[in-house]
Amino acid sequence: MTKVAVLIDGGFFLKRLRTVRPNTDTGDAQAVARDISRLVSAHLTHINKIERLPHPRALIYRSFFYDARPYLDKGHFPISGRSIDYKKTDRARFHLELHDCLRKTANMAVRLGEVRRDPESLWELRPRVLSSLLKRQRAFDDLTDDDFRPTFRQKAVDMRIGLDIASITLKRQASIIVLVAGDSDFVPAAKLARREGVRFILDPLWRKVEAGLFEHIDGLFSGFPRPGLAPAAEANTP
Repeated sequence: MTKVAVLIDGGFFLKRLRTVRPNTDTGDAQAVARDISRLVSAHLTHINKIERLPHPRALIYRSFFYDARPYLDKGHFPISGRSIDYKKTDRARFHLELHDCLRKTANMAVRLGEVRRDPESLWELRPRVLSSLLKRQRAFDDLTDDDFRPTFRQKAVDMRIGLDIASITLKRQASIIVLVAGDSDFVPAAKLARREGVRFILDPLWRKVEAGLFEHIDGLFSGFPRPGLAPAAEANTP
């Protein structure tokens, strides 16, 4: 029987969600979790039109959501020197609640990497601020804490995606893999899956993909309606 695994790059998904689901409160973990479930269901429904099983959910092997544990240490702002407890920030609370919601979702596995900071580069200027400095529209002495952002770096998330693609493929746990992602880091794993007879579908959430990627996938389908369509237009024609 056909089985489907849906793998979602959480960092990419959360960035694109504001575009593809503009009515979703992206600060509401429960609302975001519901949209993740809607995305999975949309792919299962699309594939089921071909497979013709009694119910789309009969197709699912498992869904995977890849993200990083939020940074929970303490630090200091770059200009004022005020202390900051990252575990109390809105960002940390959101990710912790989202991961908890997803763990309670049927057939959903949460795979978490780590967030680290380089001790020698804890903060970076926001792009618009850097641009204004280079254009001499602002002076360094005028900078405030709000002009900087912390330099968080995700570790081991892409590796987990690749390992799961390989494991699912070699253990024959699914015959179709749907990957929600926006870069080409998945290509080596996709090549392995396709060589082993697994169909590989890419969902870029309507982001334009490089022409060269098409030789490494078996289909392109975005599970949410194209941005800009009326809410009632649920048909998806990538």
